[in-house]
Amino acid sequence: MADRRLQVFHAVAKQMSFTKAAEVLYMTQPAVTFQIKQLEEHFNARLFERGHGKISLTPAGDVVLQYAEKILGLSQELETRVREMTGRLSGPLLIGASTTIAEFLLPPVLGEFKAQHPEVQAKLTVANSEAIENRVSEHTLDIGLIEAPSHLPTLLTEVCCDDELQVIVAPKHPLAKLKMVTPKQLVEYPYVTREQGSGTREFTDLYFRKAGIHPDHLNVVMELGSPEALKGVVGTGIGFAVISRVTVERERRLGELVALPLQPTLTRTLSLVYPKEKFRSRLVNTFVEFAKAKLKRHAA
Repeated sequence: MADRRLQVFHAVAKQMSFTKAAEVLYMTQPAVTFQIKQLEEHFNARLFERGHGKISLTPAGDVVLQYAEKILGLSQELETRVREMTGRLSGPLLIGASTTIAEFLLPPVLGEFKAQHPEVQAKLTVANSEAIENRVSEHTLDIGLIEAPSHLPTLLTEVCCDDELQVIVAPKHPLAKLKMVTPKQLVEYPYVTREQGSGTREFTDLYFRKAGIHPDHLNVVMELGSPEALKGVVGTGIGFAVISRVTVERERRLGELVALPLQPTLTRTLSLVYPKEKFRSRLVNTFVEFAKAKLKRHAA
């Protein structure tokens, strides 16, 4: 129900980029520019300062943003409340998940939820934990599932389940014959790690620091953006990686990789995040409870 021009303006103001807003909205950049131009003509005021490849809000733009957030929030709440009066869960459910969760834990949860609520249209965005946090904070996602508690004060974090991280190596790697491995034993071997912004990377860096090993002192030979890429590279024998236990079950059973528990054990919590101030629909609340129960059972 909300004015489309206002929705586009809100996305541009949050992203501070016409190009990024176009990606988020699945629009072309000229279409985004046209909507902003129309809104500026409506108010007879410039809403963005443009120059040197950057944009910023004008004083008028600041005012419009404050009201846009209220209007868009109320519009969404109105549609949700009326839809829920029918007694059936329906409509879009915008979920974001970090790579590990999206690839290995969430698919069966989404499938079972869809089977129980066929009128719900779940849309999943996959990115690293930092990117998902930002999208939830910008209200372009209803809820996020990430690999660490949120760093953003605008978000609430709810612990979902535990997840053990283990060292993986190729069967012929020198570490493969061990029953478990300590951080100090890993220092001398090449290390294949996740990229900056990944929840797994953040958590393993913290683990090494607590063990008295600065991450810069590790022999990092490669940074990769997904668990599948990590497993593929480690399988060549080039080095070790630290990865969620649930992501390597198939390769371990087939004998393609060896998984070694860390000593002390490295266990993190997977978290649900959502905006503090945003109205949470019955659909979102139902999915949260459903997902928590399913993920806890799967992790166990």
